[in-house]
Parts: sequence; C-alpha cells; structure tokens
Amino acid sequence: MKTKLIFFSAWLLLAVAGFTLNARAEEPQVLVSASGTVSVKPDMAEFGVVVKSDAKSADKAAAEAAERYRKVQGALRTAGISLEDAPTATYTVSPNWEWDPSLGKSLLKGYSARHLIMVKVRTLGIIGRVIDAVVQAGADEVQSISFSSSRYEVLRQQALAVAVGNARRDAATMALAAGGRIGQLIEVSFSQPVYSGRFSMDSIALKSAPSPAPTEIAPSEQDIVVTVNSRWRFIGFPVVK
Repeated sequence: MKTKLIFFSAWLLLAVAGFTLNARAEEPQVLVSASGTVSVKPDMAEFGVVVKSDAKSADKAAAEAAERYRKVQGALRTAGISLEDAPTATYTVSPNWEWDPSLGKSLLKGYSARHLIMVKVRTLGIIGRVIDAVVQAGADEVQSISFSSSRYEVLRQQALAVAVGNARRDAATMALAAGGRIGQLIEVSFSQPVYSGRFSMDSIALKSAPSPAPTEIAPSEQDIVVTVNSRWRFIGFPVVK
C-alpha cells in the first residue's frame, strides 16, 4: 500500500507540474524587439602597409623586399609604433607569369616578394605622421584604414542596457494599450552589436613621391547598436461590470 501511495503522489506531482507548464505556455505574452544606440568618437586606428619587390630571381626579390621591410619597420619605431603593434600579417614569394599569345603559353617573367604589415595606432592624433613615415620609408600601399574605440566593451554594455530599457518601455506601452500591464520578464536575448558608421579607406597606391603637406585623417563619430528580443508576461486588468 505504501508503494502505491508513493507512486500516486509522484504521478499527481507530475500532473500538476504539467498543468502549470501548459498554463504558462498558453498565457498571454508581449513580444518586443528593441535597439539601444551609443555614440562613440574613435580613438584608435588600424591599417595595412604593403611592401613588395619584383626581381628576376626569387632570392633577389626576397632580399629586396626584406630590406624595404626593415626600413618601414624602422620608420614605424621612430613614429612611436611598437613592434607588437606592427606584426607581419602575410608574407609571400611567388612567380610572375605572363601569357605570350605568339607561343600560346605562359612565360616566367620573374618573382614577387610581398610583406603585409598590420599597423595599430593607439593614439589617433599621430596617424597622419605614421602614414607619412611608412610612405617616406618606401611602402607601396596603405590599405583599409579603419577606426575603433578602446572603450568599445564599456560602450557595448551601455548600449545593451539602453536596448533592454527600451524593450521594457515598449512592452509596457503595448500592454497598457491592450488593457493590462506587463509582468515578469520571461526571456531576453541579443544580437551581436553593429558598429555603424565605421570609417574605412580602400587601398591607396603610394608609388609617387609623398606630398610635402602632412597627411590628415579625421574619422567621424560612430554608433554602437545592440538589438534585443524579449518576452514579457501580460497581466490583464480586471473587467469592471
């Protein structure tokens, strides 16, 4: 008899739990998506510097590129950029083939050696000086200048808090219009932040002599945008008869 009683109690507990879950699943809810935006003025920059050399042999191309690479890195040290903030992203030595229509085949014309250095400038005010330094040291290209903020994580958290606050206000407004109020938060999730207004500059060929005027680059203000999706319990006001 004791075993049957325990079994019956367990069955009753599961039945009540199931009823509670079904009741919650069927209760009215308010679903809201909202965004939070925080503006930021960039204080850092990053760009690529290309150093390359063409020669008849792979050894000569590599040696010439290495010499130019050393000059560019030296210029970066002088401009205040540490080696840790100017690592080599890629390095290649490859053959140069040229199609000869008279022979109907490609001919080997020589070799190219290429360094790509990714430069991070942590003090935005010196970016023009840094670009001028690598140009004067013999860089071939400056690629994809982009700007960011050292306070990004703090600002992302602020944007997330703003998004949740906006979601709560919107949910409350919707619930009131529907004849009730919001209850507790059931679920909330967020999408990856969007860094809108991010300034970038495509590759700039620097084969000609640099201008005597110093380079000036001023990024515009940017926005960090976070979107949240939320579900709130809806509690209807009593109907007055």
